[in-house]
Amino acid sequence: MKKDIHPKYEATTVTCVCGEAFETGSTKQNLKVEICSKCHPFYTGKQRTVFTKGRVERFKSKYGIE
Repeated sequence: MKKDIHPKYEATTVTCVCGEAFETGSTKQNLKVEICSKCHPFYTGKQRTVFTKGRVERFKSKYGIE
């Protein structure tokens, strides 16, 4: 590999808007994210599951087709 062309990889702190912070490795320093595993609805159990009919079923029910 060529020298002096690769970015420096170092430890960095990732901070979420909810206040959660953790350290990881990156080429950038002090990353800020909008959502993390502590506040994401899928991981916290606050996710709503909505079951919707498909397009064909809605068409059939709208026009009374069997």
